[in-house]
Amino acid sequence: MKKKYIIIVAVFILVIASFVAIRFNFPGQQEISNLPEVQAEPLDREVVINIESGMTFSVITEEAGLGGTLMYELLEASEDVYDLTSVKVGKPMKFYFDHSTDEFFKLIYKIDSEEELFITKDDLGEWKAERQDIDYQVKIKTVSGSIDSSLYESALEQNIDVRAIIDLAEIFAWTIDFGMGIRQGDTYKFIFEERYRDGEYVMPGQIIAARFVNNGQDIEGYYFNEGFDEDGFAIDGYYHADGASVQKIFLKNPVSYKYISSGYTTGRRYISAFDISTGHRAIDYSAKSGSPIRAVGDGTITFAGWNKQGYGNLVKMRHNSTFSTNYAHMSKIYVSPGQRVQQGDIIGTVGSTGLSTGPHLHFEMVKFGTKINPLTVDLPSDKAVKEENLESFQEIIKNIQQQLK
Repeated sequence: MKKKYIIIVAVFILVIASFVAIRFNFPGQQEISNLPEVQAEPLDREVVINIESGMTFSVITEEAGLGGTLMYELLEASEDVYDLTSVKVGKPMKFYFDHSTDEFFKLIYKIDSEEELFITKDDLGEWKAERQDIDYQVKIKTVSGSIDSSLYESALEQNIDVRAIIDLAEIFAWTIDFGMGIRQGDTYKFIFEERYRDGEYVMPGQIIAARFVNNGQDIEGYYFNEGFDEDGFAIDGYYHADGASVQKIFLKNPVSYKYISSGYTTGRRYISAFDISTGHRAIDYSAKSGSPIRAVGDGTITFAGWNKQGYGNLVKMRHNSTFSTNYAHMSKIYVSPGQRVQQGDIIGTVGSTGLSTGPHLHFEMVKFGTKINPLTVDLPSDKAVKEENLESFQEIIKNIQQQLK
């Protein structure tokens, strides 16, 4: 019994000694245990309303818990900055309430990919609205690939954001027909921004430079901003290494004409000579029979011949994946299907074939499959880099050219 007691005492002494040793080897332990507890800062309450179809600003604020008076104050504060009655479906609107008083103090609405609307109180306690640029974290990415079937499929195989591929196609849309002109083995390489926010990827940003080899033709484009015009709009675009614009503009008119005999209309019009009513989504240029008709832009002839629906001798031309043009009532046709023509090439002459009451050119412009008014269509600028900025532009792209090649 005495022996058992001695063992128990020995174990107790050993435990006490171990505890003392730990305290001796880690002298800071006592100070740590005596530190006061730090309370986490309470967070402000955030209410996010996802805007759905049919929602008005009144409905949105009501769901966020704001009264009618406050709703009108926010509308009034924002009216000269952004119209809150025109918010977009699918976008969130965020409302913030103070953590201690639960008083509303801030509204944030993402206008588009570049700007957000902020409504807060100023030093005098008045509501103030302002647009702020979204502060993205930007990473530069370079990707390249070879095409087996399409640019889109090649992008998917490399997990490239499809939005970046769409932007790439738009840059070269006036030079490459991505619908019909892509060849197996074509290659591409481009340098672009990736935008992040709070560490999370959001979207692709500006394409800085791109190179596309299409059917053996090497095409390069470089982004360049020359500043702003007198109205505050950026003077920018994509240019070849020599400063010429990558984008091309159509000729203003396909024929030298006397006057416009019939304009563009979506309604029906009655033609007494044929006793029919028909739409006229085109421009009729009255001109002397035999006057040359020119292609308004580079393209490929998709149809050239007689049309039974009243167009008479008709030429159809595809310019790119966006635009095509049609030329009707021609007396002679100088081109054939599959032929590639350049801007300004003569494709035929003015006539009065088909449902026509006199010599004229019936000219149609089609955008994404829909006939549009050629006189009001918004076309890209084909301006080159200004001469005084050309040296600076070429100096800037030197290193980028090496990266592309």
